[in-house]
Amino acid sequence: MSDTGFTFTIDGLPVQAKPGQTIMEAADDAGVYIPRLCDHEGLRHQGGCRVCTVKASGRSVAACTQPATPDLVVENESEHINSMRRDLVEMLFHEGNHLCPICEASGNCELQAMAYRLDMTQPTKFPYLEPCRALDASHPDIALDTNRCISCGRCIRASQDVDGKGIFGYVGRGIHRRVAVNGVDLAHTDAAVTDDAISADVCPVGCIIRKRVGFSKPIGSREFDDGLIGQKIESKRK
Repeated sequence: MSDTGFTFTIDGLPVQAKPGQTIMEAADDAGVYIPRLCDHEGLRHQGGCRVCTVKASGRSVAACTQPATPDLVVENESEHINSMRRDLVEMLFHEGNHLCPICEASGNCELQAMAYRLDMTQPTKFPYLEPCRALDASHPDIALDTNRCISCGRCIRASQDVDGKGIFGYVGRGIHRRVAVNGVDLAHTDAAVTDDAISADVCPVGCIIRKRVGFSKPIGSREFDDGLIGQKIESKRK
C-alpha cells in the first residue's frame, strides 16, 4: 500500500484515501455521506448500530470500522442497502419509547433525522415493545431518560476515553441491554454538565438531558430544520 494514499470507489465515484483510514473516514473527506448513528467524530469506532453497513467488494461490512484498501469497490446508496437501514432504524424506534412531538431533541435528533433521510415517516413493520424505563432526574444539572436510548455507546466512549470518568456502561444482554450509570443514580456519580459525554452533540437522541436548556432553539433554527442529516458532509464534495 502506498504511503501517500490510494484510490477506491463508492457507487462508482473515485475516492482518495490515506493509509489507515476507514471507508467512512475517507468517504467523509470526499463529501460522500454514509449514514451512521453509533459513530461520532473524535470517538473510537464501535460498529454497533450497523446503519453504516455497505457492500465492499460484495461483502457486507461496517463502514466505520472497515479499513479502506486500494481499488476497493463500495456500494453505499442502493435500494437494498437503504431498505436494510430503514429496518434497523425502525427497530430502534420500536425498541424504545420515542415520542418525537413532545421531545426537546426533536429537530436536533439524529434518529429522527435518519428516519426522514431514509423515507421512514410511519414505522409499521415491527411491533412496539413499549418498555418500562424510569427517568433518572436525581442530578441537579442532568437528567437521563433511557426511554429514548438507542444503545449507541457514544456516551460510554466519551466518558471513558475523553472525560476519563467511566460514568456510563452497558448492563444486560441482547434485547435487554441498556445503558446504566456507575452509581445508585446519576446524582451519586461524578458526572458534570461540562463533561464531553454530556455535551449536546454526543447523545444522538434525547436521552441525556441538560436541565434548564430544553427547547432553547425555536423551530426553524434546529440542526435538521434546513436539510437532511449528512448535508454538511455532502457539501464538501467538489
